[in-house]
Amino acid sequence: MPHPHIDVSIASLATPTDLTAFREINEDWISRLFTLTDEDRRLLADPIGQIVRPGGDVLIAHDASGEAVGCVALVSYGDGIFELAKMGVTPSAQGAGIGRRLIDAAIRRGTELGGRRLFLGTSTRLEAAVHLYEAAGFHRITRDRLPVADYYARADILMEISLE
Repeated sequence: MPHPHIDVSIASLATPTDLTAFREINEDWISRLFTLTDEDRRLLADPIGQIVRPGGDVLIAHDASGEAVGCVALVSYGDGIFELAKMGVTPSAQGAGIGRRLIDAAIRRGTELGGRRLFLGTSTRLEAAVHLYEAAGFHRITRDRLPVADYYARADILMEISLE
């Protein structure tokens, strides 16, 4: 049963435990609903080298006891373009508004990092996520708006929001 409200703090990943949580939260939902790709594995195995050092960030939501209950990544594509990626909330914490708080924190962080545009790919299979993104102000776009040609096959809905 979902929690009506969980107090969380959201901050950039800072500890080895955060790195593990980022990998495990994402491996759980991706492998449950889809198939882990080589690109997924590459990002999840080395978020510092693959996401943070190139100019992005990974945010982790912790509950009051310090347990990681959610995460989201901002992947930099240069020129102020970021991808909101690898967002997940642990099953036990779903339904408590953590996903929306992660999206809001990612939008703020993208702006702090000099972002002009934030895009994402999601799936019609993730109906709750699609609604969250739309409620946060993302609008649907076509594949030609993406800064990358080869994008996740599972992403059948593409969205963006302007940060300017």
